[in-house]
Amino acid sequence: MAKSKPVVSIETYGIHTTWDAESKHLPKIKTFTTDVPAEIDIEFGFTVNIKKARGEKIRYCIYHPGITDEDGDELEPFDGELHVRTNDWDFYLGDTIWEPIDNKIGPWRMTIELGGKIVAEKTFNLYAKDEGEFWKRRGY
Repeated sequence: MAKSKPVVSIETYGIHTTWDAESKHLPKIKTFTTDVPAEIDIEFGFTVNIKKARGEKIRYCIYHPGITDEDGDELEPFDGELHVRTNDWDFYLGDTIWEPIDNKIGPWRMTIELGGKIVAEKTFNLYAKDEGEFWKRRGY
């Protein structure tokens, strides 16, 4: 008998309530958007629902806009792997902003892979909150 093909859908994307890694509950959507003001502690990302993939492994990755460490070295993308826990599983992939804000401005691409293929992705454009600093947006 042929195995069912996994079904992946993006349920929410944008600005969410604060995520608590210790909680079973995912953050709630506040605003559907891909344009996010660069503010300290703002939570942004997306939730997916994955059906028919229990036991399979997903790989997630967050590509950030050249964030550097204290020594000025660019940080690697944030990534990891998880096993799909149930046949109807919800997962949140997101991040938040911390000081300094300047090196967080620009595109943040988030991907989820299943079986070596990207099954969900969103790119969030983080911009300087102060419109007088629009020039800080990457690409200008």
